[in-house]
Amino acid sequence: MISLHINRLRTATPQLWLNPERGVAAQSGDAALVDAAGMLAAQSRVARFAPLLAQLFPELAASQGHIESDLLVMPQLQQALGLPREHGRLWVKADHSLPVAGSIKARGGFHEVLEQAENLALQNGLITLDGDYRTLAQPTARALFGQHQIAVGSTGNLGMAIGVMAAALGFRAVVHMSADAKDWKKQRLRQHGVEVVEHSGDYERAVESGRQQAKADDRCHFVDDERSLSLFLGYSAAALHLRDQLKTQGVLVDAEHPLVVYLPCGVGGAPSGIAWGLHQLFGAHVHCFFAEPVQSPCFLAHLLSPPGSHYSVYDYGLTNQTEADGLAVPRASLLAAQIMRPLLAGIFTVADDTLFTHLALAHDTACLRIEPSAAIGFSGPGLLRSSALACPGANHIVWTTGGLLIPEVQYQGFLQQARHG
Repeated sequence: MISLHINRLRTATPQLWLNPERGVAAQSGDAALVDAAGMLAAQSRVARFAPLLAQLFPELAASQGHIESDLLVMPQLQQALGLPREHGRLWVKADHSLPVAGSIKARGGFHEVLEQAENLALQNGLITLDGDYRTLAQPTARALFGQHQIAVGSTGNLGMAIGVMAAALGFRAVVHMSADAKDWKKQRLRQHGVEVVEHSGDYERAVESGRQQAKADDRCHFVDDERSLSLFLGYSAAALHLRDQLKTQGVLVDAEHPLVVYLPCGVGGAPSGIAWGLHQLFGAHVHCFFAEPVQSPCFLAHLLSPPGSHYSVYDYGLTNQTEADGLAVPRASLLAAQIMRPLLAGIFTVADDTLFTHLALAHDTACLRIEPSAAIGFSGPGLLRSSALACPGANHIVWTTGGLLIPEVQYQGFLQQARHG
């Protein structure tokens, strides 16, 4: 069976892989460093900053500085996707509309920047944990932050989250962007005062270059998407809000009402953080699937490779070229893979043409304005039609990534490609 999945991987054939190690493998290494207390601490930290964020970003005034997305039930889109009601209900966790950064990466990215700002402010006596964080908008705090740099390597969305938040607080913000990053994302970062360093290579090379440059500056904090516990815990806190949203909607999660979640996967930090958080809350009743492009399935490539190896998609003859630019990553995060090996329900891969088809369906049936990478999860429920998870009590949640900030010309181009090829 492994050879069949590897053959489909090599030939860029869409497939569904079910994890044989779920509930069997033991967490190891850095996986033991994450716990529920860390998830709650991340939630509390972002909440402490809410009054300051409402002051810094006008779009957060209505939410009083809280950054969250809606949970939307999607009956018309469910019908358009050919998913019978007796197989459960389809929902969208609309991270494509997260304010300020406009993507799922706002969760972890904002958290790590805020944690760095909080640590510096506490060390320098500018705040107390129970104090008013709005003082961090004052000249004294901004002068302190201005002596420090925050850097990250990114294909686009994480760079947007890190760069915009760091610059807003007064840090010197640097984003190392790979060749597949969209020009409009680079331009938007520069408009916010962020230094963008462009690299001719892929995501992995951009991250490594940024990592090496940061080592030479003891006042530079490098946000390492492949290794960061702070990012991971920031993402995990999304599970707490989703739990509350499900309760408000009257949605049960138990053996007869399984929660099935479809998460876009690049390097793996964001989906792993969210999936891990959901497992802390719902245990065996939540089933998380990662969705990857057929040319960039780095997480599947890692889990299908021999123990102790760290294969990339290039090792399987793939190109790592996809219109889902935020998911164009050649090698999975080892931290994320360690944590998810005993928890992940499975992985499915999707062709780019399908991304555009589903992007247009989401627009036409539900007025969802998403980028191609955010459409990748909609293939998941159909792949599970013959499984026990396709049952009347099931709730299928497709987690979207980016879309809010896409320029209109770019978005219309996506729709045109979906409809005319």
